[in-house]
Amino acid sequence: MPMHILRTDWLRAWLLGCAALVLVACGGGGGGGSDGGDGSGEVPPPAADFLDDPALDALGFTSFESGPVRPLALSADGATLLAANTPDNRLEIYDVSGAAPALRASVPVGLEPVAVALRGSSEAWVVNHLSDSVSIVDLAAMPPRVKQTLWVGDEPRDIVFAGTGREYAFVTTAHRGQNAPFDPQLKTPGIGRADVWVFDAASPGAGAGTPAKILTLFGDTPRPLAVTPDRKTVYAGIHFSGNRSTVLFNDALAGGLDKPGPQASADGVEQPVTGLIVKYDGERWLDSGDPENGEPPRDWSERVRFELPDYDVFPIDAATLETGTPVAGVGTTLFAMAVRPGSGELFVGHLEARNEVRFEGSGERSTTVRGHFAESRIAVVDGSGAVRQRHLNKHIASYDAPLGTEAERALSLAMPSALAFSADGATLYVAAFGSQALGVFDAAKLADDSFVRGGDMIALSAGGPGGLALDAGRGRLYVLTRFDNGLSVVDTARRSEVAHVRMHNPEPAIVVAGRPFLYDAKLGSSRGDSACAGCHIFGDMDHLAWDLGIPEDSVAESPNAYGPTNRFQQRPSFHPMKGPMTTQSLRGLAGNGPMHWRGDRTGVSRDADESIEEQAFEDFNVAFVSLLGRESELSSEQIDAFARFALEIRYPPNPIANLDHSLSADQAAGREFFMTRQVDGGNTCNDCHRIDAAAGDFGTSSLQSAEGPIIDEDFKIPHFRNLYQKVGRFGSTGNPNDGEPQMGPQIRGFGFQHEGVASTVEEFLSAALFLFPDDQTRLQVESFVLALSGELAPIVGQQVSYSALTAAEPGIDERVALLVERALVTAPRPECDLVVKGVFGGQARGYVMNAQARFLPDRAAGEVLDLTALLALAAEEGNVATFTCVPPGSGARIGVDRDADGVLDGDESSV
Repeated sequence: MPMHILRTDWLRAWLLGCAALVLVACGGGGGGGSDGGDGSGEVPPPAADFLDDPALDALGFTSFESGPVRPLALSADGATLLAANTPDNRLEIYDVSGAAPALRASVPVGLEPVAVALRGSSEAWVVNHLSDSVSIVDLAAMPPRVKQTLWVGDEPRDIVFAGTGREYAFVTTAHRGQNAPFDPQLKTPGIGRADVWVFDAASPGAGAGTPAKILTLFGDTPRPLAVTPDRKTVYAGIHFSGNRSTVLFNDALAGGLDKPGPQASADGVEQPVTGLIVKYDGERWLDSGDPENGEPPRDWSERVRFELPDYDVFPIDAATLETGTPVAGVGTTLFAMAVRPGSGELFVGHLEARNEVRFEGSGERSTTVRGHFAESRIAVVDGSGAVRQRHLNKHIASYDAPLGTEAERALSLAMPSALAFSADGATLYVAAFGSQALGVFDAAKLADDSFVRGGDMIALSAGGPGGLALDAGRGRLYVLTRFDNGLSVVDTARRSEVAHVRMHNPEPAIVVAGRPFLYDAKLGSSRGDSACAGCHIFGDMDHLAWDLGIPEDSVAESPNAYGPTNRFQQRPSFHPMKGPMTTQSLRGLAGNGPMHWRGDRTGVSRDADESIEEQAFEDFNVAFVSLLGRESELSSEQIDAFARFALEIRYPPNPIANLDHSLSADQAAGREFFMTRQVDGGNTCNDCHRIDAAAGDFGTSSLQSAEGPIIDEDFKIPHFRNLYQKVGRFGSTGNPNDGEPQMGPQIRGFGFQHEGVASTVEEFLSAALFLFPDDQTRLQVESFVLALSGELAPIVGQQVSYSALTAAEPGIDERVALLVERALVTAPRPECDLVVKGVFGGQARGYVMNAQARFLPDRAAGEVLDLTALLALAAEEGNVATFTCVPPGSGARIGVDRDADGVLDGDESSV
């Protein structure tokens, strides 16, 4: 559950102090009716009735761990710095004319803002990752405010302005979401899964906006954008690009694949029948061979019935809004891009995964990725589309030694998450998210690979540098440091940090304390270039499969309990050569039992005061040595801090589900079958994949499943909360004589099931052991589970701005009503709290809605309003109100007491 700070005495004092509401409003705020009530013509209930309001009962925080994308923007005159305060849902406006940034204003925007771009000097556009929105902020108004909220696709990430007059705004989003005006075609092969929404910047459309065009790119979720100096071309980068690797299906009944050695564990037990990762080299699909025993890679091309073009970067003509020829082979996971002034070359910061290499561990009997599973790189793309790869840590002479040196660790840069060029293009600054440092490179030498690592780093006082803004005229570089939610000022001539300030941060101490263990490569590895975030990108997945068995280990017994199905013989053991398995998310671990696909992080050694999940996560400590290449495991205090941080991370709302939580006819029929009909050995789907939102169950009973003869290992029953993220891999990698067709170009190399071999949920449900009456029912169950909500209802994050300019626009009143409706839902669980932030009569105001649909103000002398009165107030000239559904339990903090200090926001001397 999210961390909560229990209701403090200020709430009771404030509410009791306003008891005069029975007869007359407490004053302030305006807009109420002349009857002295709330504008509805009714006398509001006594304030004491509000004391047990869920909206006022706690000041909570929900951790999403959204990664910063473009969190800083600097005004043309260098006097104003804008910063996206991701955990606090704010745009912070700083005066940077002095020695250190001085906070000038703070503007509430949407949930999890990750990018900001300036349009001229008076307007900023803020991308809200969780709210699926863009906040247009009027910087010239006093106080600055959101004047319009645009609805966009799911999980937007970056924004730039382009065109000769910067007339278009480009926003990257996933190809899905409740605000998208199209069917995402989740079951259709060959569909791009990355979108760029383009708005006319001067006229983005009335109400919630209307895009001039939505471009669909043949990739899997976009992230970074870059613009050429002439503003004529925009480059869009694919975040989860992949690397032309996939996995071969291995049918245990068919005798298995002739895989490279070794063939057995250290105690002589033959490896289970598992899949095999292969990678396309431009001509053939090859395995990694067994170099330790002289076995060369083998060609498996006849088994792969699809293509992976691996498009990474798409050029977009900013005048015609048409895409050009995409560039392939840039990197596995793309973070940041920048165009070099003068040369026009595109530099891309990324990770290159080595998942085609089998096994972790010492490598005494096999290959190993220990300490070298991914490389931090810069790709240089020239005008012809040719790609040159540059390893940022080429000072590491060899990865053959089991441990790196202190000298290597001191120079390493991990996870290049932001790039900035000097005005003349001579120098490139690289923010290394996992290194608490900036890299400084001679751009020409980086481009031709003649650079030599040495004194080209700037140390920072805080970790997680995830955003850069360069003031070339004053020789300043501003850096957002995510670990402490702060801002650093760097003197570029002296190459040193000269000032540091922290933004307001509502995160609990356990989140702040535990975050470095996910990202800090110097803490996590002996060479300083590897961290858990190399696979668990911002606490989620890299969308790849890895074969991370350890041939040097022996078979271990499993203590895990099994589910109700007893059709097949149970195999309660864990073989150390487990085969390929897709990366799992760190989201939503709390309450879901043992971890890993097989449940082999069992948590059985937990202390009396620990949950099974906390100890199960701590069981991963061995990976710091066997995978990351650290000299020793983390201390018990360190791994405990990491576990507590990880258990706070939540899944975002499901972008496939309807915002009102209703089901389509097919989804309803699928749910009925799922919950009530026997499908597997006398059991319903729900007997194993338990769904009970009130109990926090979203597809798993946390028990083991006996998998039968086709799959040679037993697995923990998986949850369903992120199935929509796995769409895009279509085509067979099974028996080449099975008659399966060639599917052509596809987005992903890995799909559903533990190995990622299934193209769709329907394909998984087509297994002979599942007894469906017909194909239609199977498709209905697939539709239901794809739209399954997790910890948060689909309405969470959604928002709408209401003002004289938007009030009469289609869909605005309906969206406001929907937000109110969902905020009043309490069963089977509360769906959201509803807050309102805006400017009324020239004053910044905030409200939180209570259980009687009345809006309680952010000041002790404020007036309680009903919806009618609030909308009337917002519609007055010069006023604006933005309604946002926020996670349950966080309404009071976000709406009326930002710092949870017992003094309402409107009564603070400054906010």
